[in-house]
Amino acid sequence: MSSELTDKQSAFTLTRQDNGIAILTMDVPGESMNTLKKEFGEEINAVLDEIEGDASIKGVVLTSGKKNSFVAGADISMLAACETQEDAQALAEGGQAVFDRIERLRPTVVAAIHGPALGGGLELALACHYRVCSDSDATQVGLPEVQLGLLPGSGGTQRLPRLIGIQQAMKMMLTGSSARAKQAKKYGIVDEVVPHSVLLDVAMKFAGKNKPERSAPQKGLLNKALEKTGFGRDFMFKKARQQTLGKTKGNYPAPEKIINVIEEGMKNGMRAGLAAEAKAFGELVMTPESYQLRQIFFATTEMKKEQGVQGVSPQKVNKVSILGGGLMGGGIAYVTATKAKVPARIKDIRAEGIAHAMKYSYDLLNKKVKRKFMRPSEMQKQMSLLTGTLDYRGMQDSDIVIEAVFEDVGLKQQMVADVETNCKPEAIFASNTSSIPINQIAAKAQRPENVIGLHYFSPVDKMPLAEVIAHEKTSDLTISTTVEFARKQGKTPIVVKDGAGFYVNRILAPYMNEAANLILAGEPIEHIDKALVKFGFPVGPVKLLDEVGIDVGTKIIPILVDAFGDRFVAPDAFDKVLEDGRKGKKNGKGFYSYEGQTPGKEVDESIYTLLNVSPSSTLSQKEVAERCVLMMLNEAARCLEEGVIRNPRDGDIGAIFGIGFPPFLGGPFRYMDTLGIRHVVDRLSHYSETVNSKFSPADVLVKMAENNEQFY
Repeated sequence: MSSELTDKQSAFTLTRQDNGIAILTMDVPGESMNTLKKEFGEEINAVLDEIEGDASIKGVVLTSGKKNSFVAGADISMLAACETQEDAQALAEGGQAVFDRIERLRPTVVAAIHGPALGGGLELALACHYRVCSDSDATQVGLPEVQLGLLPGSGGTQRLPRLIGIQQAMKMMLTGSSARAKQAKKYGIVDEVVPHSVLLDVAMKFAGKNKPERSAPQKGLLNKALEKTGFGRDFMFKKARQQTLGKTKGNYPAPEKIINVIEEGMKNGMRAGLAAEAKAFGELVMTPESYQLRQIFFATTEMKKEQGVQGVSPQKVNKVSILGGGLMGGGIAYVTATKAKVPARIKDIRAEGIAHAMKYSYDLLNKKVKRKFMRPSEMQKQMSLLTGTLDYRGMQDSDIVIEAVFEDVGLKQQMVADVETNCKPEAIFASNTSSIPINQIAAKAQRPENVIGLHYFSPVDKMPLAEVIAHEKTSDLTISTTVEFARKQGKTPIVVKDGAGFYVNRILAPYMNEAANLILAGEPIEHIDKALVKFGFPVGPVKLLDEVGIDVGTKIIPILVDAFGDRFVAPDAFDKVLEDGRKGKKNGKGFYSYEGQTPGKEVDESIYTLLNVSPSSTLSQKEVAERCVLMMLNEAARCLEEGVIRNPRDGDIGAIFGIGFPPFLGGPFRYMDTLGIRHVVDRLSHYSETVNSKFSPADVLVKMAENNEQFY
């Protein structure tokens, strides 16, 4: 017997069965994923009325009609319609009311989870009496709201800590990280993990049980001594606040509110906790930080749907070769095999090079196996996609050959010639150069239309950005195929115009140069780095140079000076540092000291003697950050004007994903809009007159200020 609700367009279908168990299927019409929308309130309440009113229903299994997802969360675009804090608070209260009702239903309700159950999707599952999930790789549960500057607003801050314990729940909410099926079972989020084929059957068995006792402490709270006493809890919340502030530097309001709301509920009970949650949710929706983080989310979602060149479909990539087994080559091979799941053949002139590149993947995968994220058999399967060679054997059928050798034009041109001789005519030659213009690399190519830049950032397994650089002869098909392949590798690709430094390194260079100028003016290194971390960067500019390698970081400068002139001339300090054999972290000698108890934490004081400066701070943190960041903003505006990037959105995503520009500021272009272009021009002019003419505002900014324009 099946009773369908009203018209066919409803997102919810209730199917009764003879055994007294009803299946409630959620399937949002016309969408690939289920998301929770405001307008579902009435629909779901009608279904709950029906369940309440039917005494023959003993249990309910809540499942998804989508093939590969449970519920991906709430529909974020709803938040844009909220004009006030009260509007947003009402949204949360509406969600809470529906989930409370599910929790209080007479029959036992079981969530059958396959695929992502994130945000509101997990909150929905938490309101059910039991949760069963499939053991599929696609299955993951989590509360990622913090990544949008928000907190879980439909009871998640209250139900998760009660289910699995405060510490683990807080950790998941503060990081936004999700748990795979096995972890979810270990933490106590789900009651059972089963193969997808029997998910529904097992969920129905649970639906036939009595509800679990809610009054008894749940799994998480039973065995955590620290959480049982008021004193222990106070200590834990205090510690969490300290650690959170250490990480956010006070730039993100959501994490602190998450801690407050959990604490309120644990001290004063579920009702008080839910009231605090809805209020805090309303406040956070209205913060500028959340607004910018949501814009980034929309931008990256939009970018996933775009082709490299509109209307030109990419070709399928079945095999990839990588030239060079260094750090970058190893990283590129790793994301090719593990993310794109395509065979990768690594060519190096030395057997050790190949061994190093293989070990790069082995170490990363082995860590996952040890942490039980991955089965050993899955690791072997991924490792089997990697092979190595000292010549071009086994590379003739490669669709893309990615070059990751030294930054030397002659060497790279030789690589193009070798690939044209040894690989199929259609093979794309993608260069992972960080600064050499692609037209120079393609200058002697027989098939320049197949040559493109594909610039990754280090470390490749972590950094989400890839710059795809077309020179004037690159074909549209080459562009679309490369963009789509970078996406398969788990990257967010932006297409940029060919030219020295492309986009990311070109805006990074003046920022780094200004940091060097400040050192020479006597500003202490840690003062400079702290100022920019406080501003919101993950690390300061000087520390970044040590991490990347001083030799690598400064190699790009002459190329930029060659292309753009004096604006990019670096202070002589860099030469002195290199002449002293300082390459940074990799050779244990740089601006920071790599000896003693805390390697890389303290500045190596001998650097000041070498540079002939005696450090004493005269500028505030705010001024230090402003000077470095203005140089970056000014250059970003020039890149947009010259068409190096296609639009402000790509420029913002490139800076956030490529160099860690503070996400809560939305990227260089959104940040300039927030400051006001007139203010940016005034500050640049001020420094241009008082410090150095390099600060002269870009023409495009001056024009925009005159016409009162914005980038967005």
